[in-house]
Amino acid sequence: MRLQNQKVIALVDHDFEDLELWYPVHRLREEGAQVDLVGQAANQKYIGKYGVPAESDYALSEVNPEDYDAILVPGGWAPDKLRRFPEVIRFVQHMNEQKKPIGQICHAGWVLISANILEGKTVTSTPGIKDDMTNAGATWVDEPAVSDGHLVSSRRPPDLPDYLRELIKVMEEYQR
Repeated sequence: MRLQNQKVIALVDHDFEDLELWYPVHRLREEGAQVDLVGQAANQKYIGKYGVPAESDYALSEVNPEDYDAILVPGGWAPDKLRRFPEVIRFVQHMNEQKKPIGQICHAGWVLISANILEGKTVTSTPGIKDDMTNAGATWVDEPAVSDGHLVSSRRPPDLPDYLRELIKVMEEYQR
């Protein structure tokens, strides 16, 4: 259990990409991390793009990012909703300032763009937001998973194994 004693925020809202939320949540839990699903409201059922539900453990307003070691931002259409919450932006900015691991996949780059943390970073994402990422100051590369310090990014569901290997490695290095 390589990530025992680590706590992770997994952001959730309607229309998350089912695999991009659940695959990382399960892999990190398998490694011993406590992963809390955090959405606009506590104990709310959010439905993924393909119908898989996720019930939030906590509301955004109940969470202090200082109590966590990493944050996961799933893809799908949820990132376009999540980036509108000031708490989400604050969480991502805090993780970035503290150099805590940030995992983002597919359209999740939108949240990092809104948090204004991509200047000078090398990242990947779904090719559909490549221009958004580069316009935010990032160098975009077409690879399954990219690490730039504490930031780990990935393109899409088929890349999940590569993404989680990288994310777990970065989280192991972070261990507080």
